[in-house]
Amino acid sequence: MTVLRVILADQLSTRLAVVAAADKEHDVFLMAEVMAEASYVNHHVKKIAFLFSAMRHYAQALRAAGYQVRYVALEDAGNSQSLQGEILRAVADLAPDRVVVTEPGEWRLREGFEALKLALPVKLDILPDTRFLCSHDAFNAWAGDRRELRMEYFYREMRKRHEVLMEPDGKPAGGRWNFDTENRKPPKAGLKSPPRLSFKKDAITREALELVRRRFPDGYGRLEPFHFAVTRRQALRELDHFIAHVLPGFGDYQDAMVAGEPWLRHSLLAAYINAGLLYPLEVCRKAEAAHREGHAPLNAAEGFIRQILGWREFVRGVYWRFMPGYLEQNALEAREPLPWFYWSGETRMACMREALAHTYDHAYSHHIQRLMITGNFALVAGLAPKAVHEWYLAVYADAYEWVEAPNTLGMALHADGGVLASKPYAASGAYIRKMSNYCQGCAYDPTVAVGDRACPFNALYWDFMARHRERFSRNARMPFVYATWDRMGPERQAGLRDQAQQHLTAMREGGL
Repeated sequence: MTVLRVILADQLSTRLAVVAAADKEHDVFLMAEVMAEASYVNHHVKKIAFLFSAMRHYAQALRAAGYQVRYVALEDAGNSQSLQGEILRAVADLAPDRVVVTEPGEWRLREGFEALKLALPVKLDILPDTRFLCSHDAFNAWAGDRRELRMEYFYREMRKRHEVLMEPDGKPAGGRWNFDTENRKPPKAGLKSPPRLSFKKDAITREALELVRRRFPDGYGRLEPFHFAVTRRQALRELDHFIAHVLPGFGDYQDAMVAGEPWLRHSLLAAYINAGLLYPLEVCRKAEAAHREGHAPLNAAEGFIRQILGWREFVRGVYWRFMPGYLEQNALEAREPLPWFYWSGETRMACMREALAHTYDHAYSHHIQRLMITGNFALVAGLAPKAVHEWYLAVYADAYEWVEAPNTLGMALHADGGVLASKPYAASGAYIRKMSNYCQGCAYDPTVAVGDRACPFNALYWDFMARHRERFSRNARMPFVYATWDRMGPERQAGLRDQAQQHLTAMREGGL
């Protein structure tokens, strides 16, 4: 029996059943670079180059291990430029007895493979993606008939199930499940990122970079310098470097933002975990061991592990539970088109300019920049959720729809009506001033709400709260907001709302 075993660009793992069960003598692996996947959104050129290089290195490793690989490069003659087309072409050429693929991370691909079953002359099996630590069935069993899905309770179950940061008596390490209150320190003077790794580019990576430069000349982002690990060995070095040099300060400053410092104390590991080069549980175990050995404080290890064992698994569960309708959610009826400055970075708002520059240069910005700068602005300005979703999906190297859509539509934009988050993550300029040094030298003043120098986040925040009072005044976490609004009085309220409209007009005209 010959099996055609399909490996997607974000499934570069040898532990998946599609690889582990392969017969070296008879089976063939299919990997394909196709324009349909490289261009269905305006992907950052670094993301395309990272995945193409990682795919080519992975195929090389398979061949070195004695496996047969059919690798279709983007410019190969006959490339149909779609995954489904390449599977059909491989089946016609190789006549396998069946086709096996691991479940993709995006609904549209899953639907495409289901449709492909009808077109193929042989059976196509879709296997579960066992890299994840909570299966669809397990998540749905946990969710049950709960009215609200809250990550904190899911996270506790995951900690118990996988015995991470647990004591022998069944209690959490340190006596608490969550040390988030200790992880919100504003940046201290001179806060910088520890030195980060830089890998020498081999011939495969150089060829991938040249391909992207040639075929995506108008693609979004800066292609070089190129800083990504592209093999499992390199990704493991990134993991070890983070644990040794960065994790100890992760907890305290994970919410901090500093101009000119895109990395600070963040791991940069998400792209490697999401592409299969690292495994989530091995990353959590390394962080736990660092704490147990006295190398990293508990608030750092727990905060980092919560992002992977808790949040990452939780958003995947939400995505598959509520798709395909989740992408159409717009509970707050936000309609504003995405401003061009999200792509160009050309804005007078220093905080937005900084976060967008990191995005353009590195295909990366850390989670607080995404949530409380670019996401916060999109929320309070009422930007259309689907357009914002497509932007986030395009510009970050770690973005795949299963992880990005719930974070954008649920966490950042509250477009799902509270499925993911119990309240909207809206904030005024005061938050940005507290958690960053971005406001220094900005054209706008975060302490001013009305007038020529008024920070747009201030009036837009209050206008957002006023627009949605009927919905949010019933939220148990927001009475203080509306009490403050009411104390302002009609004249002050009218001034803020008029200022918000001026900001929106400037945004539409490209002058904000």
